[in-house]
Amino acid sequence: MIKELSVLAEKSSYINPELYSKYEVKRGLRDIKGRGVLTGLTEIGEVHSYIIDDAEMIPQPGRLFYRGIDVVEIVNGFMSEKRHGFEETIYLLLFGSLPDKKTLTEFNTFLSELRTLPKSFVRDMILKAPSKDVMNMLSRSVLALYSYDENADDLSIENLVRQSLELIARFPLMAVYSYHAYAHYHADQSLYIHSPKSEYSTAENILHMLRADSSFTETEAALLDLALVLHAEHGGGNNSTFTTHVVSSAGTDTYSAISAALGSLKGPKHGGANIKVVQMFEDIKANIKNWDDESEIKDYLTKLLNKQAFDKSGLIYGMGHAVYSISDPRAEILRDHCKALAVDKGQEKEFDLYFKVETLAQEVIAKERKIYKGVSANVDFYSGFVYKMLDLPQELLTPIFAIARIAGWSAHRIEEIVNNGKIIRPAYKSIAKRTKYVKMDDR
Repeated sequence: MIKELSVLAEKSSYINPELYSKYEVKRGLRDIKGRGVLTGLTEIGEVHSYIIDDAEMIPQPGRLFYRGIDVVEIVNGFMSEKRHGFEETIYLLLFGSLPDKKTLTEFNTFLSELRTLPKSFVRDMILKAPSKDVMNMLSRSVLALYSYDENADDLSIENLVRQSLELIARFPLMAVYSYHAYAHYHADQSLYIHSPKSEYSTAENILHMLRADSSFTETEAALLDLALVLHAEHGGGNNSTFTTHVVSSAGTDTYSAISAALGSLKGPKHGGANIKVVQMFEDIKANIKNWDDESEIKDYLTKLLNKQAFDKSGLIYGMGHAVYSISDPRAEILRDHCKALAVDKGQEKEFDLYFKVETLAQEVIAKERKIYKGVSANVDFYSGFVYKMLDLPQELLTPIFAIARIAGWSAHRIEEIVNNGKIIRPAYKSIAKRTKYVKMDDR
């Protein structure tokens, strides 16, 4: 019966694509040139990719700002001082300014104290019903925390800040422990649970808790920390952050709002894209005999676009972005810094393959597709390679994204509540024909 009902559901849900043009519907809340429809104001993140000159959209090299500060400057700042930057990025996004040394030390100590889960939570909420998908386990764990919070529905800013910082501190634990539960019960691996260390940063604790021997190099931790910083925020219009705004505007609790954001991020069109990049490159390496042969690489990329290779989706994963056209600054930063780890790991040849594919894909896409703007590698293109070099399992790639983006989500949720806006409710036009109700015997 399901098959027959599915046919009916599909038929009754179909809308003629021409009607979207007829009624000037901005599908995906974007106009025909790809510009997002303005739905709100924010001081948290800014994505800059074009300028308007005489009503003409002129693409520019991509730039990303956190609280008005160029992320390139942020990265150069903490990396030049050979320290990790994710924690100060959290502080900047939530509280609007960079912390001084004393404040950052106190903030790190406070976050460290919050890196704990309620008594028996790991056993009862993570180990007893492990899922094959870590993102679903993470979402379920977030919702479960509602039951442990005596002030779960309190929307005072003080309570929102408390909840936000607790979730930011707990996300690495819930994600890594959920992976271990999956690996043990669904992949027959040994089960081990390492408690976080107070002296470690978020990135260091992820590697410490994930690996059986808890060992990692400073190069590994520094690159993971960099990836967390670059994924922490991306303006209010990305799908998961906009989800946070939409759900928060209804006045719901923090756990429901963040769980909704996790559901958005899980999607392969959003946070799940980095997994697709890794899988695509495994297919590339299996099907291209000479990694130095540009013509062979181009032929394969053409097959990808023509739905003749890999998953036959017609996509080159990691290439193109809804906002950036000339360049994604996050991809450029990751590319510039991941070669050192590639050298340490003996994967320089693979790094060179990524770079060749990035360069040649732009040529192939320009030839095969008629697009209104340029195309460049996005952050998923290199983040998947970084995570692979760090030996992070594929099941954890999107959860790592969530561990970073919870900082941005929290800042945007607080901003939504502080400004007490209307519930977000865009319009949908009904195109259904009016009909009369027909009694049962006459149908």
